[in-house]
Amino acid sequence: MSATFQSVSPIDDTVVWSGTETSQQQIQTVMETAAGAAARWRKSSLDDRIDVVRRYAKYIEANRQSISDLITREVGKLPWDAAAEVAAAIAKTELSIRALVERRGDEIVDQGSPRRTIRYRSLGVTLVLGPFNFPLHLPGGQIIPSLLAGNAVVMKPSDQATAVGQWIAAAWQASGLPADVFQSIVGRVDPAVAAIDSAHVGGVFLTGSRAAGQAIHRQLAGRYDVLLALELGGNNPLVVVGDLPSSEVASLVTFSAFVSSGQRCTCARRAIFVDGPETDRQIEATIELTKRLRVGLPADQPAAQIGPLISAAAANGLKRTYDQLLKLGCESVVDFKIDERRDNLVYPAIVDASSLAADALQALGDMEWFGPLLVLHRVGDIDAAIDLAQQTAYGLAASLLGGDRELFDRFVGEVGAGVVNWNRPTTGAAGALPFGGLGDSGNHRPAGFHAIDFCNDPIASLESESLPGDDPWSVAK
Repeated sequence: MSATFQSVSPIDDTVVWSGTETSQQQIQTVMETAAGAAARWRKSSLDDRIDVVRRYAKYIEANRQSISDLITREVGKLPWDAAAEVAAAIAKTELSIRALVERRGDEIVDQGSPRRTIRYRSLGVTLVLGPFNFPLHLPGGQIIPSLLAGNAVVMKPSDQATAVGQWIAAAWQASGLPADVFQSIVGRVDPAVAAIDSAHVGGVFLTGSRAAGQAIHRQLAGRYDVLLALELGGNNPLVVVGDLPSSEVASLVTFSAFVSSGQRCTCARRAIFVDGPETDRQIEATIELTKRLRVGLPADQPAAQIGPLISAAAANGLKRTYDQLLKLGCESVVDFKIDERRDNLVYPAIVDASSLAADALQALGDMEWFGPLLVLHRVGDIDAAIDLAQQTAYGLAASLLGGDRELFDRFVGEVGAGVVNWNRPTTGAAGALPFGGLGDSGNHRPAGFHAIDFCNDPIASLESESLPGDDPWSVAK
C-alpha cells in the first residue's frame, strides 16, 4: 500500500501538497511507458524538440509570478531569491540549446574518403532526482538537455518540493510535449529506489547529498550501462589575502556563507584569513555584518536577507553540527540562535577554528552541513591557507579574495574544486560554464553548460558511398 505524505510550508506549516507515494507497480508502468515514449521522441526532429523547449520557457515566463510564489511558499525562499531562480530557469533553455549545438551536435569531421562523422544517440529513459533548494532551476538544468538529446524523462522532485515538481509536469504538458515523454513520480526514498532498479532506466541524475550519491552508486553497482551523474555537496573554502577593504570582504564572505539561508551547495563553509595589517578589521567587519543581517520570513518588512530553513529538522541538524564544532575545539564568535517566531528560522552563526589541532581540522574539513553556519580560520601565510583549503574530501566550490593573477592561477591548480572564483562569492556560477565538483562532490559529470554531455552517447562512423574496391587484407601481406 502506498504511503501518504505532505509537503508543508516552512513559512507557516500549511499543507502545500498532499497525496500518496507512487507505488512500485505504478513505477513499473511509468518506466515502461517512458521507454516507449523515448523510442518515439528519439525519432523526432531536433527542430521539433527545440520548439517544445522554447514553448516551455515561454510558459514559465507567462507564469513567472505564480511559480515564484509557489517556490517561496513550498521551500521558504525569500521573494527576490525565488524570482532569481525563475529567471535562471528561463535562461537555461537557450543555454541548453546552444550547448547541444556546440558540444553534442552531429558533426562531419572529415569529408574525405571514407567520410568521418560523429553522431549522438540518446540514453532512452533518464531519471532526474531533484533537490528542494532550487526545485525549478536545478532539475530543469538536467531535464531540458535530456529532452533535447531525445530522451524521455522521469522526474522525482524532493518530497519537500512536490508541488513545484507537479507544476513542472503541468508546464511540460502545456508546452505540447508528447504524452509520456515527461512523467513525474512522487514520494520519499522508495519511489526513487524502485525507479533506479527498473531495467528501462538509461541514466540517473542526482542533485543531493554525499550520502544520497553514495547510496545510488552502490545500488547501481555492476550496472555500467546506466549513466550516473552526481552533483553533490561541499565543504567550500574561501581564502582572503592582502589589504582588502574590510567592508567589501565582509560583504563577500557573508554573502558566500549565508545567501539562501546557507542552503546552496556552493555556500562557503570555511573562511580562511591570511594574516596581514587588515586581517583584524576584516574579521571584525565580517562578524559585525553577520550580526546585522536581517533574519525573517518572506512577508517581513523591511525585507529579510536570510529566510527560514526548509524544516525544523534541518535547523536541529544544523544545531548538532554547531555543537560538534564546539566539541572539536572551535570557539563561538556569533552564537547559534533560533528566532522565537519559528523553530526553523535560524540566525547565522560563526565559529573560530584557528586554534584547532591537525586531527580536528581534518574532521572539520570532511563535515557536510546545509545552513547559515561559517567556520573562520586565521593562518600565517598563503601556503598555509591553500593547504588548509585542500583539507577536505569535497571539491565543489572555492573562492580567492585578493592576490594577483599568478596567485589565482596557483589557487585554481591546487585547491581541488570544480568551481573556483576570484574576487567573487563562492556561490557565483555562470550558466555558460560547467558546474560540478571533484572528490566527494561529484563523479566527473559536471552539469551546467556541460549537462548535455551526459545525456547521450557518441557514435563514430567511417562512411563511403560504395565498397572500397581494394582488399583490406593487403596490409597483412
